[in-house]
Formats: sequence, structure tokens, C-alpha cells
Amino acid sequence: MTIKVLAFAGSPRRHGNSETLLDWVLAPMAMDPEVAVEKVPLTEANINICRGCNACEKLNKCVQRDGMDTYHDKIVDADIILLSSPIFCMGIASLPKALIDRMQVFRSRKFVLKLPVVPPERRGKRLGVFLSTAGQDWPHVFDAAIPSVKCFYHVIDIKDADISYLMINNVDEKGAIEKHPTAKGDAEKLGKAMLAEIKTRLAA
Repeated sequence: MTIKVLAFAGSPRRHGNSETLLDWVLAPMAMDPEVAVEKVPLTEANINICRGCNACEKLNKCVQRDGMDTYHDKIVDADIILLSSPIFCMGIASLPKALIDRMQVFRSRKFVLKLPVVPPERRGKRLGVFLSTAGQDWPHVFDAAIPSVKCFYHVIDIKDADISYLMINNVDEKGAIEKHPTAKGDAEKLGKAMLAEIKTRLAA
């Protein structure tokens, strides 16, 4: 059985610090022949903002026809979902925030229509990863992003305990992550750990 890994690169600046961190986590996964990795740059995903119309509470789908027509099912099918974002103005960047807001359709499915997001046999077997970078060196610089990230994973049936985080501060200019003493090693270690854990869960 192929392990499906879906990764959203959330920065408006391609191949910057947060996307590099994401690539490092994905690298050991992509080397495994049992794994299919898809990385989606949100700059190219054509995901509109949520309109707040709540039509999904009745239709069980969004009324908008855009990139989410593709990524909706991929989010449901994935075994590991990764999201990366830089911190802008002390919060998550606008592209990943738009993605998170479009999870409203899953919120409606789960809490209003009382329908499953994933089949019962897959619940508790999926993993989430949040990766982030920030230019500021304050220890609290990531605090405002975490609730949105938890909401993202919660409505697609990935529990708090199944979310892993790697957040690196004090890397501002493009390429600064390359000079960080531990970021690459920590990212590769996380990728290997996620792969080992998902194999254990899927085999159970």
C-alpha cells in the first residue's frame, strides 16, 4: 500500500526559509519507494478565500470552483499532511490562512451534518506536521499561529497529539535557514520519525 504524503508550502516567496525546511522534512520520505510525496506551493494552488456563506452546511461541499476541487479529496486521502508557513506580522501568512479557512467545508461536515471526514477505520492513523520560520528572535513569535494550525488539523480529523511541530526563529533573509546550526538535522530527523510512525499505524 502506498503511503500518501501531502505537503502545502505556504510562503508567497518560493524556495525561502519555510519551504526549505519543508523540503528537508520531505527528503527522507521521498526516498522511500513505499511513499508518494506531493508538494503543493500555495502560490500555484488557486485557492480562494472562504466567503463565509455557510452553504457547505447544507450542500456538504463548497460552492466555489477552484483549486480546492482538487485538494479536498487529496486532504481526505493523505496519510501525512504537512503545512509550512513563515510568520508575517506575528501570525500565519495569508496563503496558508486561506487554505485553513477553506476547511470550513470539513467543519460543516463534521459538526453540522454529522458526517465522517475520513472513514472510521482511518481515524487516528493520520499525522500532521507544521513547519514555520520567523525573522524575529522572540520565543513567543509562533504563538499566534498555533491555534489556526490546530484548527486546520482538528477539522480534518488529525488530533492535537498527532501534530508535530518544527519552528525556527531568527532566520529572516532568504537562505538564512541554511546557516542555522540544527534546522536541517532536526528536519530530516522529523521526516524519518514521521515515516516510521505512519508505517506502524498503517500496519496495525
